[in-house]
Amino acid sequence: MVQNLPYIQCGNYFIPDIRLVNVETQILGKYGRMRRAFLEENNQMLLNDLILTEKLFPHLWEVQQACVKRMELLMEELLANNRQKKSLPISTTAKSQSQNLSN
Repeated sequence: MVQNLPYIQCGNYFIPDIRLVNVETQILGKYGRMRRAFLEENNQMLLNDLILTEKLFPHLWEVQQACVKRMELLMEELLANNRQKKSLPISTTAKSQSQNLSN
């Protein structure tokens, strides 16, 4: 299992010249950071595996994108439901709210 690594000489020392494969710079959003915190607390083995194989940030970006898409779908559904409620007459909704308060 001998690997031929290139080395850089710094003074009297030879340091392995190791470079990262993924050097993309994307912003890690709220859900990506939440996923990383979850992995740190609950699944250290998976986190270490993702770090060592350089798949952590692509995984976190994928989670971020999936969550953003899901939030957009949920917001559309909530807005559609809210529009339906707004189409009811105001007196009907006010009566039902006052009945709920009196019970």
